[in-house]
Amino acid sequence: MIDPTVARHPPDECLAAGRAARVRTLPRCDVPSHGRPQQKFPTRRPPRLHRLADVQIRWLTAYLDFPATEFGPGVTFWGAIAGATVSPPRGEEREFATLEPFNGDAHLKVQRLHSAHRALHLDLHVDDLATAVPEASALGATLIAEHPTHAVMRSPAGFDFCLVPWNGSARRSRPIRWPEDTISVIDQVCIDVPAPLFDDEVRFWSTVTEQPASPTSPTGVMSLRRDKRLALGIVLSPITGEAEHDISPQESGPDRVSAHLNIATTSVADEVSRHTEWGAQVLAEFPGWSVMADPFGRRYCITDRNPRTGE
Repeated sequence: MIDPTVARHPPDECLAAGRAARVRTLPRCDVPSHGRPQQKFPTRRPPRLHRLADVQIRWLTAYLDFPATEFGPGVTFWGAIAGATVSPPRGEEREFATLEPFNGDAHLKVQRLHSAHRALHLDLHVDDLATAVPEASALGATLIAEHPTHAVMRSPAGFDFCLVPWNGSARRSRPIRWPEDTISVIDQVCIDVPAPLFDDEVRFWSTVTEQPASPTSPTGVMSLRRDKRLALGIVLSPITGEAEHDISPQESGPDRVSAHLNIATTSVADEVSRHTEWGAQVLAEFPGWSVMADPFGRRYCITDRNPRTGE
């Protein structure tokens, strides 16, 4: 019997195609010039709205930012992990691409950088960019660069994100059912925050999204309440530089903010096995989750959570 809540993964057809490391390469958001107007998978209807005070946040997109030397094979790997196809490259330098799900709207994109550093950042899709920028600034963000199509912002702890016009995305994609019957989906961005800055950063993101934060592990990880209609959730993890659970990227450290992706799966063991076949490396294993590195060292987590609900 076919499960209508998951997408079947077809034979691998991941294409190498071609945003921005916060190691002081600013994000150059790939957005159209005109915007337009835990958890079950919704029918197509307007998502419940988060609030930036008077500003509506309609969608979240995670951007994987790659150095030029890693872009092709890195995009191929993450396309395979996501069970997605890669869109044709676009942009003045063909530096942008989208990881297209087999159903629903895309929430993962990629960018080739001139910088040698890899990173991850968020795009917050809003109705009114002109209103969102001063509202985010009033809540503690810093405006780094403003363009007609997007604004580059920095959180109190130093995490770069973009405010972009909403493009109509509203359909949360279904998780993938793999051949061994495991189900998985990339569904969380975890912001890794230096411990001294952690409480202020949690308050900022909780206020920006108007979602309360609650602890989800003894290690101090805080999760924002998940909106059922959004494809991505946000969690925050304190970095101490000492705890064995710290997984901040090598180019980061205990004094610097970073971010990584989390994957929800019905079988951590099966998911880890598949990822290692694609070239990933197991860095650490804990009850219910594993810390991984992609073939170039980008860290991420595979977690024992319900892929349909995120819980």
